[in-house]
Amino acid sequence: MKNLVILISGSGTNLQRIIDCIDSGEIRNAKVNLVIADRECFGLERATKHNIPNLLIKRGKDFYDNLEKAIPGNTDLIVLAGFLSILKPEFCEKWSGKIINIHPALLPKFGGKGMWGHHVHEAVIESGEKESGATVHFVTSGIDEGEIILQGKFDVEENDSAETLAQKVHQIEYDIFPKAIDLILNK
Repeated sequence: MKNLVILISGSGTNLQRIIDCIDSGEIRNAKVNLVIADRECFGLERATKHNIPNLLIKRGKDFYDNLEKAIPGNTDLIVLAGFLSILKPEFCEKWSGKIINIHPALLPKFGGKGMWGHHVHEAVIESGEKESGATVHFVTSGIDEGEIILQGKFDVEENDSAETLAQKVHQIEYDIFPKAIDLILNK
């Protein structure tokens, strides 16, 4: 059984999708060992509801030390599921090849510092892009610069807004995130 640690910052909808996919067998040979949030959020309640150990490690001076201490040594994969804190390069290097993230755009476009949530969708609309989607990638010390694992895309319609793009991207995330996790854990 492979051990996952999920890092979150929000409501935990991708966390819930991962839990559901483990339960259904869509993600094989895995269990969520720990959920860590960097702020108070509903995702922690989701973890508690599913009897998954969870921690709140608030951002601040000791955040990275506390995060490092909290992650079990037997962790096979760290999954950033809507985690908004930027990880230190040393942390990324230590867990190289064992940390993945989902990004709400087709990387390498619309990635990097400040490109998260509605900021990404607004940038896609403003640029006149004809496609958008989501990308699962390995995490490196460069923000959104790691190797791409999977992408899913859709056409941007004339009447799309940042809100409608967010809804479409979420559906893509629900499709590709479990596939990427299963692919990495069972290669």
